Amino acid sequence: MRALRPSLRAALGPLEPILVLNVEKEIRKDALVIAQAGRLAPAEGLSALLARAREIDREFLARLGRFPVRVEIRYEDIEPIRRRRMERLFDAAARLLRAPWHGLRPAVRACYGEADFAVLLGEHLRLYALEVHALNRSLRVPALMALLRGLIADRLRSIMELESKLLARQVTRLLYA
Repeated sequence: MRALRPSLRAALGPLEPILVLNVEKEIRKDALVIAQAGRLAPAEGLSALLARAREIDREFLARLGRFPVRVEIRYEDIEPIRRRRMERLFDAAARLLRAPWHGLRPAVRACYGEADFAVLLGEHLRLYALEVHALNRSLRVPALMALLRGLIADRLRSIMELESKLLARQVTRLLYA
């Protein structure tokens, strides 16, 4: 939130707890994808994972009752992006889980060149930013915030895409150092 202009930071302030819960929700979904990557075939696994993702979304929405924002998820907007993100994560996780090396660093190094891994991780994070942006139309906010919703969503996506590139480079450096 520090990268936002003061006016956007003020508008997003009340949403920060929701954004934190949303990140936790996405971590749960990614963990499910990784866990299933070693057990299921991609087509079978992705259908089940998309269904489970909707359940996790419903649990998340139930927790929002006390916040000033209602969310009515428009799956037609987010599921194509979510599917691509899950497919890529599923494939990468399956590849890493098949590696005979123990530990994340040796498996990543054996399966991906440094540049390829940076691109893979960066793309996963970029797709997450696009999914968050697509959720913009799912938010039902107070009238005063509705005027800023699109601006906030665009700025947030821009920040997330920039940060995803930086994070992908940092994680890659750590794994290949």
